[in-house]
Amino acid sequence: MKLRAALAVLPMVMVLAAPAQSACRQALALGLDVSGSVDLREYRLQIDGLVAALGAPDVAAALLATPSAPVSIMVYEWSGPADQAILVPWTAVTDAAALAGVRDTLSATWRREASPGTALGVAMTLGARYLDEQSDCWKRTLDISGDGTSNLGPRPRDVKDRIGARGITINALVIGADAPATGDRRQAEIGELSSYFRAEVIVGPDAFVETALGFEGYAEAMTAKLKRELEGIALSLAR
Repeated sequence: MKLRAALAVLPMVMVLAAPAQSACRQALALGLDVSGSVDLREYRLQIDGLVAALGAPDVAAALLATPSAPVSIMVYEWSGPADQAILVPWTAVTDAAALAGVRDTLSATWRREASPGTALGVAMTLGARYLDEQSDCWKRTLDISGDGTSNLGPRPRDVKDRIGARGITINALVIGADAPATGDRRQAEIGELSSYFRAEVIVGPDAFVETALGFEGYAEAMTAKLKRELEGIALSLAR
């Protein structure tokens, strides 16, 4: 009788265990700016900077901290209203091999022809649509990198609240000027652009803006940004 009762309960246990095995603790969609203001050298610095950030020891450790409830990552690039492309489809980072696969895919990416416009509102809306594909994840985060303000399509301020209402957090990585024509206005320009992204783009609990002093500083800024995002959910799980 005891054996029969145990066998009867087993299917229920397996059903209850399945969601935990397939859980996703965080979905990260990373949108990279490839508009006309980003030249080929800057494009490479942005791609290679993301590869370096994903391989940074603290970031890799945070990504791989809970294999039973992994982080899912996807990467896309954006520019004009009808000009976006997926570089890395949704990938669950369940182990070091999966993370290496994401980094290898990015490393092998070359710049395609892209329109010169900066349709930031469209990029935000598209990123949110991608995140809707990961509705089972405990947290959904959209990362937007940009080196300028929106000049085409819907204004970011007109779409951000609707995105936030869907439970999505938007963080931003602002890239300042590399080589100003006269004087060193980089810090001032970064401050102005950061204020724009803070007011017009980011949304959600603990949303923030990270800054990079030119594309040369992209890897360091992205590393700090990913650590902040991933540590937040890791601390919540540890409590």
